[in-house]
Amino acid sequence: MLQYQHGFMLAVGLVIGGLVYLLSPILTPFLVGALLAYLADPIADRLEAAGCSRTSAVIIVFVALTLALITLLLVLLPQLSYQIKVLVERAPQLLQLFEQQLLPWLVNTFGVDPATFQIASLRRLLVAEWQTTGDLLAQLLGQISRSGMAVATWIANLVLIPVVTFYLLRDWDVMVEKIGHLLPRSIEPRVALWARESDEVLGAFMKGQLLVMLALGTVYSVGLWLVGLDLALLVGMIAGLASIVPYMGFIIGILVAGAVALMQFQDPMILVWVGMVFVVGQMLEGMLLTPLLVGDRIGLHPVAVIFAIMAGGQLFGFVGVLLALPIAAVIMVLLRHLHDDYKNSALYHTAHSRPVPEPVDDAVPEHDLIETDEQVTPSREHD
Repeated sequence: MLQYQHGFMLAVGLVIGGLVYLLSPILTPFLVGALLAYLADPIADRLEAAGCSRTSAVIIVFVALTLALITLLLVLLPQLSYQIKVLVERAPQLLQLFEQQLLPWLVNTFGVDPATFQIASLRRLLVAEWQTTGDLLAQLLGQISRSGMAVATWIANLVLIPVVTFYLLRDWDVMVEKIGHLLPRSIEPRVALWARESDEVLGAFMKGQLLVMLALGTVYSVGLWLVGLDLALLVGMIAGLASIVPYMGFIIGILVAGAVALMQFQDPMILVWVGMVFVVGQMLEGMLLTPLLVGDRIGLHPVAVIFAIMAGGQLFGFVGVLLALPIAAVIMVLLRHLHDDYKNSALYHTAHSRPVPEPVDDAVPEHDLIETDEQVTPSREHD
C-alpha cells in the first residue's frame, strides 16, 4: 500500500469513528437493524439459492423474524416480569436461609466476619421495597408515558428497526459488493480476505454461540419447570446468558437454582434433581449444541467478548455495546495477521535464529588449521 493510501484509509477510519461518536444518540435503530439483517442474510441467501427471488426471500425471513420477536415480547416478557416480582418477594427468605445455614459455615470454616454481609440492612431494604415492585412491563410503559419525548423516541425506534432491517436485508449483498469495488485495487484482495475472516469469526460467535446460549436457556428453563421450580424461566434464561463464558452458566445456574429450590421446597433432595438438569444441559452443549451450531469455526475468546462489550459500553454507551463484537472480530483478525507477519519478518528470525559460533577444539594444533582439505579431512575421520 502506498503512503498516500495509508493516509487516506486512516482519514476514513477517523471520520467514521468521529461520526459514530457524534451520532451515537440516533444510531441505535440503524445498528439493531444492521445486526438483524446480518444474522438473517444467510437464511435469505439459502432461500434465494432454492429458487426464490431476493425480495420474496427477504419477505419470508422478515415475516418469520417479526413473528418471533412479537411472540417473544408477548409471551416471555410478562412471565419474566412476574417471576422477577416473585423473586423479590422471596428474597427475605433467601437471606434468612443464607444467615441460618451458609453464614455459620463460612464463619466456622474461613473466619468470615458476619458484619461484613450486613444481613439486617439488606432484609429491611427488601421488606420495604418489594411491596412497591409491581408488574415490570406496566412500570416500563408508565415511565415512558410520562414523557412525551420518550414516547416519540420509543415509537420512532420501534418503527425504524423493522424498516431498516428490511431494506438492509434486501440490499445486503449489493452493498457488500459496492463497498468492495470502492476499495483501492492494490489493497482490495487483502481487505477482502480480512473481511471474510472477520465474518467467519463474528459468524462463529453470533450465529453459533448465541444460538447455543439460547438453546441452553431453553433446556435449563424446561428442565427446571419439569422439576417444579416456580422461577424456572428466569433462572434458565440467566444461566443461558451466562453461558457466554464456558461453564459460567453452569456454575451460576446451579447455584441460583439450588438456592431458589431450597427456598421453595425446603427439601435438600431437590438439589439432586436441579443438579441433574444442569448436568444434562452441559452434556447436550458438549456433545450436540456446540458441534452442531458452532462446529470447528474459530470464535471470539470469552474474555475478549466480555472486555469488548464493557469497553464499548464505557466509550459509546449502548451503541458501543452493539458495535463491540464486530469491532472485536476485526481486531482479532488483524492481530492474527500481524502475528503471522511478525513470525515471517526479519526481526523475528534475526532475534531467534542468530547463528551460534562453533566451539574451537583446543586440542587441535595451530598448524593443522592451515592445512589443505586433503590433509584435514582424513585426520577428522580418524578422530
